[in-house]
Amino acid sequence: MDSFSTLIRTASHQQHVEAETSAFMSDLLGGRLGVDAYARYTEQLWFVYEALESGARELTSDPVAGPFVRPELFRLPALERDLAHLRGPDWRSRLTALPATRTYADRVAECARDWPGGYVAHHYTRYLGDLSGGQVIRGRAERTWGFARKGDGVRFYVFEDISHPAAFKRDYRALLDALPAGGPEKQRIVSECKRAFALNTAVFRALGEEFPLPA
Repeated sequence: MDSFSTLIRTASHQQHVEAETSAFMSDLLGGRLGVDAYARYTEQLWFVYEALESGARELTSDPVAGPFVRPELFRLPALERDLAHLRGPDWRSRLTALPATRTYADRVAECARDWPGGYVAHHYTRYLGDLSGGQVIRGRAERTWGFARKGDGVRFYVFEDISHPAAFKRDYRALLDALPAGGPEKQRIVSECKRAFALNTAVFRALGEEFPLPA
């Protein structure tokens, strides 16, 4: 029988690929969009991570979600530093969420409040993605728009408190495998993981509509 970490990865593979290969992300990573599109994407991330992290400390004692609340993963301070660099010191006054982003953030907040297993699903799709594919985005952003290596503008992707990402990811998968949940609950978590990727893809689709390539 496959481990739960393997199950959640393989069961959500199609949705993961759809998110990674969205037209917006392909255009962004391909250098076909300007830095404004990158900044707008970073703004949307703020809303998702605000939902993930604002109530995280209240989950630390929860037997399901608690082990995943790791301060070294928290991204909000880095995001806010990036936004100050990208949008200026008054970035908060101009911060707006796309409707798709609001739907995504609201679902994350709902899980954080009402369903620890669902929170784990969103936690997994975001943070393990940041530690993996997010590093590709960082490298492309540095080369395309001239950000200093691991400097302001890309700090969201820099996990300064995780010295060995591969080992951290192994430990994270071990936490998934040790999740104190039965089969039906694990299936619900897998379904929520698929939903998380779909919500992320919807944000990419909305960003693609906001930043269409010239005909």
